[in-house]
Amino acid sequence: MAQTFVPRSDLTVDEIDLSDPLFWALPEEEREGAFATLRAEAPISFHEERDYVVFPQGPGYYALTRHRDVLDASRQPELFCSGKGSNIGDMPEPFLDFFGSMINMDDPRHARLRRIVSRGFTPRHLADLQDSVERRATEIVDRLLEKGSCDFVTDVAAALPLAIICDMMGIPESQYEFVFDRTNIILGAGDPEYVSDINEVVPALLTAGYELAQLVQELGAERRATPTDDLTSALVNADVEGEKLSDEELGPFFVLLVVAGNETTRNAIAHGMHLLTQNPDQKAAWQADVDGLATTAVEEIVRWATPVIHFRRTVTQDGATLGGQEFKEGDKVVLFYNSANRDEALYEDPFTFDIARDPNPHVGFGGPGPHFCLGAHLARREITVMFKELLTRTPDIAAVSEPDRLLSNFIHGIKHLDVDVAPG
Repeated sequence: MAQTFVPRSDLTVDEIDLSDPLFWALPEEEREGAFATLRAEAPISFHEERDYVVFPQGPGYYALTRHRDVLDASRQPELFCSGKGSNIGDMPEPFLDFFGSMINMDDPRHARLRRIVSRGFTPRHLADLQDSVERRATEIVDRLLEKGSCDFVTDVAAALPLAIICDMMGIPESQYEFVFDRTNIILGAGDPEYVSDINEVVPALLTAGYELAQLVQELGAERRATPTDDLTSALVNADVEGEKLSDEELGPFFVLLVVAGNETTRNAIAHGMHLLTQNPDQKAAWQADVDGLATTAVEEIVRWATPVIHFRRTVTQDGATLGGQEFKEGDKVVLFYNSANRDEALYEDPFTFDIARDPNPHVGFGGPGPHFCLGAHLARREITVMFKELLTRTPDIAAVSEPDRLLSNFIHGIKHLDVDVAPG
């Protein structure tokens, strides 16, 4: 098995500042080394917050870096709640629902909204999407074969989940680029490629979110008047239980859906392409048994990619404890999924990319509990179908550049990755 990289522990515990933007600009090896140091020496460490354009300076937070602590916090939403925000910084309250929808809610509001939107993610609906996923993946690889080389992120990794989500909602193809650009701004606002002036971050976020919400609210009005069989119709027209989404709920849900469903799956696929290039033995093994290894390979890609680096929870009462650490009401705890997915206490050789790894209890779709990713099954299906197309129809495809990584402490993103169907 190939070693993708060896983490480099250059920083001491006292030197590790997870709130410093420069930390997230370090090479992957150094960041992974820093989290390995925290897991070993300070698995629950306190970090000061910094004043940022979007978030005013807050009281600081505890970083959870071990797998078991991330799981324990996820399983106790009554003690570690989501309703105060899932970002480290404190958003103004109107922003919480608008940019987070149900990920920034607790029960009973969360349960009601999830019950309504889960209609689009039932086994029957997902089975109906299978043909669409396969057709879209085939079209994407057709175009790739015609071109011979491309930016894998924009032309392949992003194209599939974007098309599927828009198909689900009934968004026409003419709007795909519009949706793609706005989601890049919302999750990439800290990266100068997407918002070049730091003073324009808040206006850019608000504009992008508003435009996405307007798009789906206009579609929702059409579907109320003339229902179809897409997800938008299911969300805005009451079923036998009489529950539906209001315009105020539909817009934020769509922002969440396109951001979470597009960005996270696209980054898993992009990381997967990079990993297979870096580990040709693993690529050859998967090509030799495309269907047989698909399940474990996809789980390993998601573990490695961990597209969402963290989510925050807020302590609801004095005396709550995790890993021997006692908290007070109002304390922030941040669940670092990336670190949990490299935990040496759980994984043998956690820095080895092994497509046959089993078991693989990663938290790449979030931890257990009410906020586990609603679209995990769909994401797995998209990744599986995309790589089956690539491995069988472009057997020699490889990345021919280093990944251009997103500057973010929230999304483990790849912005660009050049590939060639027949390198050399």
